[in-house]
Amino acid sequence: MAALNTLLLMLAALPVAASAQGAATATATATRAAPANCPTLLQHTFARLQDEKPQALCQYAGKVLLVVNTASFCGFTPQYTGLEALYSKYAQRGLVVLGFPSNDFGEQEPGNAKQIAELCFNTYGVKFPMMSKTVVKGKDAHPLFVALTQATGKAPGWNFHKYLVDRQGKPLGSFASNVNPDNAALVAAVEKALAQP
Repeated sequence: MAALNTLLLMLAALPVAASAQGAATATATATRAAPANCPTLLQHTFARLQDEKPQALCQYAGKVLLVVNTASFCGFTPQYTGLEALYSKYAQRGLVVLGFPSNDFGEQEPGNAKQIAELCFNTYGVKFPMMSKTVVKGKDAHPLFVALTQATGKAPGWNFHKYLVDRQGKPLGSFASNVNPDNAALVAAVEKALAQP
């Protein structure tokens, strides 16, 4: 009789254990979807330019970001070279340049993803992450750019506007299109942000 009672107790505990395991799996899945250490600003997903695979910006949590709206047919397009040099120099210390092609200014990014990627990767040798074409201003602006604009008080005025974001996902400031990537003030701001934990 004691053996039967023990068996019944063991069987009764099975659904509880399975339920706890299911809850743990659901919690782990939710954590992967929105990591606890991912700042609100980075809780967005974009298609990667070259293959349109979804890219969660949370993967850049803990990095210093330079967010740039780009265009292929703009007087500032040669800044791709300087942005790549900046990324190459500081990537090991935690800088990520994020490019967001946009057709919002002068329709200077009319191409499709393949055409934009060709220019970025083949003409300018860009290795920093490039996302798909994005609206960065106006009523249809992507929420990332709405948040950056609200935090800094500066909306992109043209192509190659730059936002610097610290490791905690806090926007530190913005730099106008005519500020080159090797500008002393921009480089100093990047270095200062990289020096912070």
